[in-house]
Amino acid sequence: MNIRFVCNGKPTEVETPPMARLLDVLREDLRLTGSKEGCGEGECGACTVRIDGLTVMSCLVPVYQVHGTVVQTIEGLAADILHPVQAAMLAHGGAQCGICTPGLCMSAAALLESDPTPSREAIRVALAGNLCRCTGYQKVIDAVAGSLVEDR
Repeated sequence: MNIRFVCNGKPTEVETPPMARLLDVLREDLRLTGSKEGCGEGECGACTVRIDGLTVMSCLVPVYQVHGTVVQTIEGLAADILHPVQAAMLAHGGAQCGICTPGLCMSAAALLESDPTPSREAIRVALAGNLCRCTGYQKVIDAVAGSLVEDR
């Protein structure tokens, strides 16, 4: 099946079985390897992308569902410079092994788009679908909160 969508601002077309996972199409067909497979069951958030502005776990999305949509991956989060969330993750030590980082950044960026000045509790809630085994979350929350200050 030909699937057409906009991916990271570029018109994209792939020939693939309609039930192929979006995560696999992104990584294998489009070579966008920033989204990671952590669990393959929608539990960890490592594969988080945005479809028409909504955050989703790409391991759960059959690729036919993105036909005619706009998909954003971590590669499309920033153009020439890092997104403020990405820069803050580096500055605050929020990125360690790197498996969860793309999904955390995607969820955090979506939060900041809808709420430019979230409370620390709102940050925790927004990131609740993203599991991290390395940081203990405090540095990640500090990074998202820090990106509010650093972006100004």
